[in-house]
Amino acid sequence: MTLVDSHCHLDFPEFDDDRDAVLARARAAGVTTFQTICTRLSKFPQVLAIAERYDDVYCSVGIHPHSVAEEAPVEAADLIALSDHAKVIGIGETGLDYFYERSPRDAQQRSFRAHIAAARETGLPLIVHSRDADADTVAILRDEAGKGAFPGLIHCFTAGREVAETAIELGLYVSLSGIITFRNAEDLRAIARDLPPERLLVETDAPFLAPIPNRGKRNEPGFVADTARALAELLDMDAADLAERTTRNFFALFAKAEPPE
Repeated sequence: MTLVDSHCHLDFPEFDDDRDAVLARARAAGVTTFQTICTRLSKFPQVLAIAERYDDVYCSVGIHPHSVAEEAPVEAADLIALSDHAKVIGIGETGLDYFYERSPRDAQQRSFRAHIAAARETGLPLIVHSRDADADTVAILRDEAGKGAFPGLIHCFTAGREVAETAIELGLYVSLSGIITFRNAEDLRAIARDLPPERLLVETDAPFLAPIPNRGKRNEPGFVADTARALAELLDMDAADLAERTTRNFFALFAKAEPPE
């Protein structure tokens, strides 16, 4: 299978001791492209440095909703300026997380809208994190779409059906992680079965959320192959066809990235 890990965090300290080996194992598992995701603008130089170091690694620029309260307020212009680099292919991750409430909701919402404005201006895909915030996520996406279309995806999808249907309606994609392999994720699998394959991506969110059979371990980009196999079985597709489809979807959405030869 030829795969893309559309969302991982290679700058996190869990990979400091063996990042090269982690990527080598992923390549051996068929992963040809990686997107390492920025969660704090203060850490963007480290994220970009990793993308610059490896030909097959790209990155995003943005502030995770958890980090909004600890980072300087962001404007769309800040994100637009930082995205003007060949290796920066996405805006985010951004969005709303009302599960942990690590940042005030109004601050999360302002940051989310700034990221959307940057995605609209640059044409780079918006990478949306949404947890326990379905109603506000849908409301903001719809409101902002009324100001002009923007590309994007809901990453590590775990939300309800309305979020998935809104994303598809607005032309966005949905990215599925190892959570679809968890025993208690039947509601998620039911939604995933109904999503159009041409709008699906796969990811690890490494170092978090390792799929079965590696649940409980540090997640690695190579484990995206386990998620892809599980998704193929869920959709009654051949695993190689699912891998080819999600890889094609990634490069259709993240058009700034160069597909491998």
